[in-house]
Amino acid sequence: MRRRLLSVAALLAALVAVPSGPANAAEVLVSQGKPATASSTEIAGAYLAPEAVDGNNGTRWASAFTTTQWFQVDLGAATAVSRVAINWEAAYARAFTIQLSTDGSAWTNAWSTTTGAGGQQSITLSGTARYVRINLTQRALEAYGYSFWEFQVYSGDAPPTGTARLLSYAKPALASTWQNDVNCNPCSPDKAFDNDPASRWATSSTNGWVDPGWISVDLGATAQISQVVLQWDPAYARGYQIQVSADNVNWTPIYSTTTGDGLKDVINATGTGRYVRMYGTARSSAYGYSLWEFSIYGTGGNPTTPPAKPADPVFPATRLVFSDEFNGASGSKPDGAKWTMDPGVPQNGEIQYYTPNSENASMNGAGQLVIEARRQDYQGRQYTSHRMNTSNKFHVQYGRIEARVKVPKGNGLWPAFWLMGDDFLQGRPWPYNGEIDIMEVLGRNTSEAYSTLHAPAYNGAGGYGQKYATVDLSQDFHVWAAEWDSKGIRFFLDGRLVFDAAKETVENTRGPWIYDHKFYLILNLAVGGDFPGPIDATTPFPSQMLVDYVRVYQ
Repeated sequence: MRRRLLSVAALLAALVAVPSGPANAAEVLVSQGKPATASSTEIAGAYLAPEAVDGNNGTRWASAFTTTQWFQVDLGAATAVSRVAINWEAAYARAFTIQLSTDGSAWTNAWSTTTGAGGQQSITLSGTARYVRINLTQRALEAYGYSFWEFQVYSGDAPPTGTARLLSYAKPALASTWQNDVNCNPCSPDKAFDNDPASRWATSSTNGWVDPGWISVDLGATAQISQVVLQWDPAYARGYQIQVSADNVNWTPIYSTTTGDGLKDVINATGTGRYVRMYGTARSSAYGYSLWEFSIYGTGGNPTTPPAKPADPVFPATRLVFSDEFNGASGSKPDGAKWTMDPGVPQNGEIQYYTPNSENASMNGAGQLVIEARRQDYQGRQYTSHRMNTSNKFHVQYGRIEARVKVPKGNGLWPAFWLMGDDFLQGRPWPYNGEIDIMEVLGRNTSEAYSTLHAPAYNGAGGYGQKYATVDLSQDFHVWAAEWDSKGIRFFLDGRLVFDAAKETVENTRGPWIYDHKFYLILNLAVGGDFPGPIDATTPFPSQMLVDYVRVYQ
């Protein structure tokens, strides 16, 4: 359910990229800034091939929307190639081949796959080539082409596969200062190392935000650092160093920049030390420094293993883990073993009262739940409706969540099918718990719908989502679904992909991805409010939202 309590303007700054995947001192990036060509571009004059070798994860190459495409880079001379790193956009390839050539005419297949999964991909190779090409033969999204932010070719010794691990989780942390007030309570240094992207460290404003500002972590023992990942809050550093130390006193820089532009920085820098520090020297604004996460990868140290995530589902997911078919007798109430009724006064300027005891919800005897909004005096309000959730009954992380719904038409009506992070139940405030809106429709225009994500860095009117045109949704039932895994959430209407929220894209363009934990399901019909607008004399009462079923597959 879209909320507007903490509206944040969309963050559109691009990320200056560094190589994807761990690297060591002997490995050299040889493709950056070299001539690149491609079979096509999505738009004339935009998304050009050179934008995938420019070192900027805010620019990308994108192809035309056809199956067979290619992209290649000219290294300028015959080079011993050891690795290719690809940072895919949402339109990734399921099937592709990496090819090598010394003359740009005769090609040798060096590596191939038919099960590509997108994201950040590191591919170990062995061969000598002046030209490196990716030959793309199967799209992940049939309605689009192919796209990647960066295509990087390396020469030299590649890092040992699978040896680097997260070293910084739950380790002792210090900072120059930290904020603890009504705006950030608390934003202590440990919050940057808790593997929770919805909590953050921030420097204190007590003595004014000043340079330098720093945050450090004790890895517990000497470690060999291979990669550092920073997920910045809007208070990011334009100039900073990554430093290592053996004694927490004497520091050696292993990475330095004066052109940082926030959001997500993936830094392949090598060094040895027990302590690692981000040392900020130039703030991006009048505020201080703030990091959602500061993650350090490598070997050694004394790492603590973070809680394991569940395995990603394989789609189409077929194991039914929750369902309600609403097949009760006419007048029967929602199943209390599956749903918690959620009465009371709502948010967002809505004018209804959600009645207790399912007074505004019942089965119709034809296999559907009827949620009814009425003109009715109740608890000092003139309208009633219904909201229910699975908060104390069923929680889910990853899978396919779907509902078949018929929505009402009328100014001010606002039906929704959505998910809330389960930590909301333990007192974590919105939007830090996360919200996944699978379906919202505004009764004033039932020929369009919305699917949206809400998080601390993007919420309310600034939520990350998509409005999409469709048929008049009030005339029949339609199936809304979300397919959710550790790489992102894809939203569907009647089997048609309407919005693809890729984790990497969100982190690189909007802010932290906070959806890798359990959520619960919600159904409701709101009346009025700041998003749907007011009711008027034409709004029909009673109005009904019909739900044929809710199902979750893993």
